[in-house]
Amino acid sequence: MRHLKNQVMWNRLISIVEEQALALVRTAFSTSVREAGDLSAGVYDTKGRMIAQAITGTPGHVNTMAAAVVNFIEDIGPHRIYEGDVYITNDPWKGTGHLHDFTVVTPVFRDANLIGYFGCTAHVVDVGGRGFGPDATEVYEEGLFVPIMKLLERGELNEDLINIVRHNVRESSQVIGDLHSLSTSNETGIRRLHGMLDEFHLDNLEDLAEFIFEKTHHATMERLSKLKPGEYKNEMQVDGYNETVTLKVTITVDKKGAHADFEGSSPTCEHGVNVPLVYAHAYYSYAMLVALAPEMPSNYASLAAFTVSAPEQCILNAKHPDPVAVRHVTGHFVTDLCLGAIAEALPQVIPAEGAGALWNFHVSARSAGLNPDLPPREILMFNSGGTGARPHLDGLSSTAFPSGVRTMSSEATEQVGPIVIWRKELRPNSGGNGCHRGGLGQIIELAPAEGYKFFFSCMFDRVENPARGRNGGESGSPGKVYLDDGTPFDAKGKQPVPEGRRLILELPGGGGFGNPGERNPDSIENDLAQGYVS
Repeated sequence: MRHLKNQVMWNRLISIVEEQALALVRTAFSTSVREAGDLSAGVYDTKGRMIAQAITGTPGHVNTMAAAVVNFIEDIGPHRIYEGDVYITNDPWKGTGHLHDFTVVTPVFRDANLIGYFGCTAHVVDVGGRGFGPDATEVYEEGLFVPIMKLLERGELNEDLINIVRHNVRESSQVIGDLHSLSTSNETGIRRLHGMLDEFHLDNLEDLAEFIFEKTHHATMERLSKLKPGEYKNEMQVDGYNETVTLKVTITVDKKGAHADFEGSSPTCEHGVNVPLVYAHAYYSYAMLVALAPEMPSNYASLAAFTVSAPEQCILNAKHPDPVAVRHVTGHFVTDLCLGAIAEALPQVIPAEGAGALWNFHVSARSAGLNPDLPPREILMFNSGGTGARPHLDGLSSTAFPSGVRTMSSEATEQVGPIVIWRKELRPNSGGNGCHRGGLGQIIELAPAEGYKFFFSCMFDRVENPARGRNGGESGSPGKVYLDDGTPFDAKGKQPVPEGRRLILELPGGGGFGNPGERNPDSIENDLAQGYVS
């Protein structure tokens, strides 16, 4: 009976954090949260161990937040944690990897006793500095850095902090609105948790948390036993910032777990494509769970079996004050890197390489001079290339893997800023050939609205190093960035789009899987009929 009751409460906890995440989606000001779902939400025990996380969200947020709450407890100090408090940071090394992600943590009290925490993260549209892009050479240039501190103390808002944020970001209404949304999201979780505890006549989460951790640990280790003990290695090349970056991993599997060592990877870059180790860890553990236990709930115990290390000044182990603004551009490749390492052991599970990094673009729209009263705007849009083909299925087109965020619609983007999306369609012939075809990228054509000019922050990869196929499959098509008159555009860095010109993005496709000569004739016929290939 106890086992059944705990299972019911476990499911209930997951539904609570899902509602917590949806509250954030529904109240968020930034389109990256509201439209793309670039967020996470979860509940933690008094030690800061993650009990349950919402399915809504991204691995980069979900799995980094698994380590973040402990940092909040240590920095605030147990003696300064009061009922009515709310804590905040965007510290890349104690939060989720870059300044654009704000993490908010709220302690939960019941009958004046601390019983746990709720935490959530969201990507905001602007944090000042150079703006969202890879150009900075130190984190100091990348924007406003908020250390772990109190957003509210005993219910009183820290107006000084809000004032500092307001005067250091370009879109103050959106950013401050998102901070309040994050706090409200945690409050939603707290209310629902108290309702559950009342219903089941519980005073705290201790017994339930231990039950969840015990069951999850056992299940995780059972799934990990599918991998034969030993070492698994892989390496890959990605574009980097004007210089190809090598990523290497050695995964050591034993009875205690699986450890990933990134020794041999390129050193840190002078620009913001570097990755804090906590973020690399997030996408490594995600890779292992995707391969071994995709249905496993994400919590402290499911992640504890997967550990990482990397040399100092490795691009996957950036240290303060290294620039890390677009850590996702490199960090998202960690999943394919690690999946490739264990591909030989799981040949019927591991897909070919995909586009990996999101093709996000950030636009600073300014008056072109004809009407100086036009307000400046910051516009952020998330887009995805194709995923790698799977051992038994084609890859997914225009799908964010491993990020998991949704591709933002043209209409939603045009509503928030002076931008016109002239074309947004699947890119034919971009998926790698194989027995199973790689997913297709997209073609996006955009320009400023009348009266505006653009400064465009590029943060694109897979232009020089396309996604590789697997088991005889061919590579996907590389990405391209250029103006409508054919002028090439750099794949990284802030650049102007001349007035009267349109920018064209051709997003990369995923690699194919298996011998192209073995592709089903019906699949070929369907590809031709749908215009996927020509």
